[in-house]
Amino acid sequence: MFDKTSILLAEDEPALGQIVKESLESRDFIVHFAQNGEKALELYHQKKPELLVLDVMMPKKDGFTLAKEIRQIDEHVPIIFLTAKSQTKDVVEGFSMGANDYLKKPFSMEELIVRIKNLIQRNAQQEKSEIFQIGRYEFDFPKQTLQFQSEEKQLLTHREAHLLFHLSKNKNELLDRSLILNKLWGNDDFFNARSMDVFISKLRKKLAADPDIQILNVRGYGYKLIF
Repeated sequence: MFDKTSILLAEDEPALGQIVKESLESRDFIVHFAQNGEKALELYHQKKPELLVLDVMMPKKDGFTLAKEIRQIDEHVPIIFLTAKSQTKDVVEGFSMGANDYLKKPFSMEELIVRIKNLIQRNAQQEKSEIFQIGRYEFDFPKQTLQFQSEEKQLLTHREAHLLFHLSKNKNELLDRSLILNKLWGNDDFFNARSMDVFISKLRKKLAADPDIQILNVRGYGYKLIF
């Protein structure tokens, strides 16, 4: 049984939004639907969708602003803009805010679905190359496994794998505590911060076979993976 792809749909026209939602769900996507930018941002933090479909003109927070804020905490999630705007400067602005694709209204559902599938496939291919050498460990992020030399692979939880991924991408550099809490936990409150500390301790134990590897706690700022 494969996992269904989770999509955040933000569209302020209720009728159009419902049509798009039902069409995507009929293709086995999971759809979280919001009718304004503020609700969409809230759903993004709660649901951690794998792809975003954002209307540009929305109340409370427009699509460009929403995409810019999400890009500050997630550089990789694919974003498709839906818009009635078609001037070159609008398209350029959309891509500068982090869009991966841009679909002009009115559009056909088949075209939207093809673009969604292409972005998901491209993202999956990019993830396959995310294998890291951490000292004498091999960390396979897509498979969520950690292997010390020729020993048996350890299976990481989803959150352990994503936390180690961000530490690995920023090895020998400070990983900002607030940024990673917002990205993986949805907010940086006290309880989530304590939860992250627990996950850091678990990763230290799983990397303990190589004494040259350390995850340093830079108090008040974040963590640093060094080896």
